[in-house]
Amino acid sequence: MAEASDDLAIVALDAHGCGVAEGGATVPGALPGERARVRFARRRAELIEVMNESPDRAIPFCPWFGRCGGCAAQHMSDALYRNWKRGLVVDALRRAGVEARVAPLVDAHGAGRRRATFHARFPHHAPDEVGFMRARSHDIVSIDDCPLFAPSMAGAVEAARALARDLRGLMKPLDIGVTATLEGLDVDLRGSGPLDLAETRKLIRTVDALDLARLSNHGAVVVERRPPRVAFGKALVMLPPGGFLQATEAGETWLVAFAGEALAGERTVADLFCGAGAFALRLARGREVHGLDSDAAAVAALERGAKAAQGLRRLVAATRDLFQRPLRAEELAPFDGVLFDPPRAGAEAQAREFAASALKLVVAISCNAATFARDARILVDGGFGIETVTPLDQFRSSPHVEIAAVFRRTSAKPRARRLLG
Repeated sequence: MAEASDDLAIVALDAHGCGVAEGGATVPGALPGERARVRFARRRAELIEVMNESPDRAIPFCPWFGRCGGCAAQHMSDALYRNWKRGLVVDALRRAGVEARVAPLVDAHGAGRRRATFHARFPHHAPDEVGFMRARSHDIVSIDDCPLFAPSMAGAVEAARALARDLRGLMKPLDIGVTATLEGLDVDLRGSGPLDLAETRKLIRTVDALDLARLSNHGAVVVERRPPRVAFGKALVMLPPGGFLQATEAGETWLVAFAGEALAGERTVADLFCGAGAFALRLARGREVHGLDSDAAAVAALERGAKAAQGLRRLVAATRDLFQRPLRAEELAPFDGVLFDPPRAGAEAQAREFAASALKLVVAISCNAATFARDARILVDGGFGIETVTPLDQFRSSPHVEIAAVFRRTSAKPRARRLLG
């Protein structure tokens, strides 16, 4: 398609933070109320110039913004940003035909991100590329640091770059996951395949030089200098290599408090998609908890953390694929309430079992507005009312939003679906 340029009036923002023009074209970097000069190439609109800046335009705080694909909204004022991000949840519920009052966005960035995945590529006859994906591309933007990182992530970029350099001879694309723990940085490599003795020795020397806590390759420990632990309340847990952790400590703290308040007074609860126990190990201080997750390594970490912790009531954890084998309606009968925190795919099959059960209370945590809205529709059709929906911002300046909600049964029989007009 030949290139062409045009001036467009921007009237809205889409779910990715791009401006939407009259006629539907999306313009990355443009804001509602602006008139933008754009170039069309390969069916995409590229912003050339903003003709009249919106009062909601802000100065980006990161020099890589617009190239690095990690952030989408540094050019928005705080008010516009908060309304846009809350609107992602409002719009998803509306599309699913679910009526709910959505609370204002909660800022849970706290001290910053405590985990990240870097990408490494090794172009022929060119410097190594270690950093994040370029916006709307699979190319790599090499970075020196990220202003959204927590202080505990100091040295993460240096570590990713050094470890990638050790494996340059493989000429394979690498993903380098780094997590900040109480004992230092925990790194998990993906993409290298099996390592020979010479590569392993180089990596161990780098781990020693950089004082990393642990290095793993595809989940297998290469070297562990200190057990990389995180605190889930008063319990200490050593995460499995590459294990899931909420993006920010502030976000995890807020979500746990939300769940604890919603489940106050309930004596027996199920924690579904429990992971390594961020919720279960705290909830078990006031009630009996049964945790289930498909990740056997995470469940084992939870069990070790529970054995070492003091002051817990009965906590039972088991491995179970809740996508293939959701907890059935009759299996839910012993529980006073359920907490579920699924991956981005949501928990459609499990939500249907909630709807078919006699369960009275469901607390939902989600990282995807669309699948949350779909699962909420199932619960509402199954006789649950929505008490509260709160969007939470752990991923500042990105289109990602966390959601916390409480569903309480209002009728015994599933209701016929009623779409909004």
